Amino acid sequence: RAPPPPPPEPAPVVQCQPGPFIVFFEWNKSDITPEAASILDNAVTQYQSCGNAQVMLAGYTDTSGSPKYNVGLSQRRADSVKAYMVSRSIPDGVISTEAFGETNLRVQTADGVREVQNRRVEITYGPGAGSGQ
Repeated sequence: RAPPPPPPEPAPVVQCQPGPFIVFFEWNKSDITPEAASILDNAVTQYQSCGNAQVMLAGYTDTSGSPKYNVGLSQRRADSVKAYMVSRSIPDGVISTEAFGETNLRVQTADGVREVQNRRVEITYGPGAGSGQ
């Protein structure tokens, strides 16, 4: 009698990558650049392995412009990322946005400084997404 066949290899488990995925923006703009689009496409692909996770979009600006204006600009940035992700079939209902303006700088600068690293939206997935976990 032949020995029983070996059990089949388990399928590889695709790990959910919760992020953050970070996309950057041109000064005073909220449109998605080609570079940002490729990062977002990757983020959307990664999302497929995260089940129906919550998506948190946090928008930020650099320190040029008034703090009040920058809150609005960071919201527009988060909204444009949300629209992009929804257009790639991530459900609108799982995405929440938050606008931080010029708080939480990635690169500390004096007021009034244009710094590309600070003009960003950070995308995180999961139950604790966006809550500082």
